[in-house]
Amino acid sequence: MKIYHIDAFTDALFKGNPAGVVVLNNVDISDVLKQSIARELKHSETAFVLINDSGVNLRWFTPETEVDLCGHATIASAHILWESGAVDTREEIDFQTRSGTLQAVYNRGKVELDFPQLFVDECEQNKTLNEAFGIEPVYTGRNLKRYLLQIESPDDLRELQPDFELLKQVDLGAFMITCKSDRTGYDFLSRFFAPAVGIPEDPVTGSAHCYLAPHWSKILNKETMVGFQESSRTGIVECELKEDNRLKISGEAKTVFEAEMNIT
Repeated sequence: MKIYHIDAFTDALFKGNPAGVVVLNNVDISDVLKQSIARELKHSETAFVLINDSGVNLRWFTPETEVDLCGHATIASAHILWESGAVDTREEIDFQTRSGTLQAVYNRGKVELDFPQLFVDECEQNKTLNEAFGIEPVYTGRNLKRYLLQIESPDDLRELQPDFELLKQVDLGAFMITCKSDRTGYDFLSRFFAPAVGIPEDPVTGSAHCYLAPHWSKILNKETMVGFQESSRTGIVECELKEDNRLKISGEAKTVFEAEMNIT
């Protein structure tokens, strides 16, 4: 089977977020094997694309578990289907996923994704969480899956060094930290940590922007924004709020290498 290493949300090699993409034609593989491959590759997510008569099925695995939504591995999957010629660039791709149908469109070298807007509810500050990150948030929100913390200082965001042992005491295991941008051309900055699913820090996180874009839209009174993720690799996520709580996420991708995987 073909396997690809692709850097997503970047126009340069070795930036953005690396993803594995395994393309399966007609014949699926077991979930146990999918998880083993994801664990072996050690990317924050590995995407498995199954192409058959019923369409294009897409699933995402971290090194430890399957997840419901992943932006950068979806960008990577669409990118390689078009680049390899499996799908014509004039054709949309309707990925069938655990989060419903996710549409991808090729537009002048960029991949545009139709994703859901996602939300948190404002809540009381979590002292253990604040201590683990060494911050005093101006906003704390959460849902059943993750926290969103807004802080004031971009420098504090860039210098975060989480205490992961302390984070284990927090009831949730995924954390979005964000602030207003001090970089020209960008609206907000962020970092994302998900130690509970085997991702201490994710370099660039499309799914986090499903939360961040609606959050910053209310603050900035804008529907079109550009997020910059302040990981060591950095990455750029273009966001546009649409009707019916949908979000257009756009980004570029670069293929690093492809290989043939022998699992016999």
